[in-house]
Amino acid sequence: MHAFDILGDPVRRRILELLADGEQTSGAITEVIRAEFALSQPAVSQHLRALRESGFASVRAEGARRFYAVDPSPLSEVDVWLDRFRGFWDQRLDALGTELARGRRASRTSGAARPDPPTEGT
Repeated sequence: MHAFDILGDPVRRRILELLADGEQTSGAITEVIRAEFALSQPAVSQHLRALRESGFASVRAEGARRFYAVDPSPLSEVDVWLDRFRGFWDQRLDALGTELARGRRASRTSGAARPDPPTEGT
């Protein structure tokens, strides 16, 4: 399955977001996904299986519990595809950084030079 087929589903993206914070049990994942998406446990299990089979997640058993973790390997396919667009972001992020720095300088300069506003009755 293509990486964007996996990432195109909001439930699977949310599961990956949860796993990005660290290893999670299938029960903990199911609890969050059921609350946020109103899905059944079997439906969540299908999403977890799709993530496993596509290589986006790994699973390890510890007794009766299953622990899921992100496997970053398939994300390299996404990274390669996004690479051609980074030039657009880099230029805009550089411009944003310049504007933020300019705004900070302006607020420091105007804040130091501006007297306190007069209060009523003075």
